[in-house]
Amino acid sequence: MLMVASVMSLTLLSAEGNACGPGRPRNKHQWPFSCDSIWNQPIGSQAEYIPAEIGPSPWVSAEVNYYIVTTDSDPVVPWYFPLNWGPGRCELGGELLGEIHVPHNLIVPDATPTKTPNNAAAFLAPDGQTLIQMNPLTRCEAGGPVFGYPTPGKEDVYGPGITGGQGGSGLSSIGGTIRLGELLPEAPPIRHALKLLIYAHKYLYNNPPGYRWPAIRADAYAFNPDSRSRYGGFNPDLVMGALLAIPPDVTAESLGLKTIPGKKLFEALQDYGGYIVDDTAIDTHNIALETGVKEEFLATCGYTFGGTSGDFFDDVNQLFQALAIVQNNSPSSIGGGGTPRRPLAPPLGEPTACRVCGS
Repeated sequence: MLMVASVMSLTLLSAEGNACGPGRPRNKHQWPFSCDSIWNQPIGSQAEYIPAEIGPSPWVSAEVNYYIVTTDSDPVVPWYFPLNWGPGRCELGGELLGEIHVPHNLIVPDATPTKTPNNAAAFLAPDGQTLIQMNPLTRCEAGGPVFGYPTPGKEDVYGPGITGGQGGSGLSSIGGTIRLGELLPEAPPIRHALKLLIYAHKYLYNNPPGYRWPAIRADAYAFNPDSRSRYGGFNPDLVMGALLAIPPDVTAESLGLKTIPGKKLFEALQDYGGYIVDDTAIDTHNIALETGVKEEFLATCGYTFGGTSGDFFDDVNQLFQALAIVQNNSPSSIGGGGTPRRPLAPPLGEPTACRVCGS
């Protein structure tokens, strides 16, 4: 089992780089991780922008992430290493990785010949703190075992939250995920970085190592000359873990954005940026959403999150083309350093429980 770190106090921390901002305590389910987490740090005034050179895509889509809150009353079930990335993710025969609490009725469908979602997932253990992360989370029957590749790091919901189940980069399953309610017209601005996925064969740099901090790796096939998915880009700064942001001289008006959700994404990408966390494997621009957001988006806005045409499709394409790389993003200058564009995140509080958050 993962080790449990000490719970963060609500006291504002005074050490430079660790201070929390003003405001009501955050709900850890809706706005997780420490105030100085990469996901919660705004872009700074000293950010150095260089071209990302991302072009338009014929399709925009969503990367669905899973956040499952568990309790001691949930059944303990086996967790297996999946034998297959495609169909057959629930086939037995892989290594037994352990046992975890899982809500009885949780179902995450198998892959299909045309759909192989990453399904980055984080289970919050009954201690209310420890994150057990994996991908591609799959569970084909209620009460059955779960399947997913383990992650190398140990994280908890009160900590920095860097590593997790995004397979291409090794970054968090839930950090940067757009959560339920954040894209609604009346919602306040999004106050965290986003997770972005692009077509690696077209854009990500074609020479090792293929990643930079905070990512901990590139895809295993990144530089395999025999792989159809090998990285094929020519920009040496566009790699897994790159922080992308819209420069401060760009406006929503100059991009011609037409939708309220598009403008909300613009604000988030200019104020907090987004990290490249995975490969879409096809020519699409992709943004990570918590489970349930796609359905909420359709019900509220009247159109799908993504697709191949329409005002929102046009907006997302404009946003990706406007992104630049924050070249001086580093552990000592998250977001480029200097004066942050927005107030730091308020301290974490203790929220009411949720199950599969966002569903």
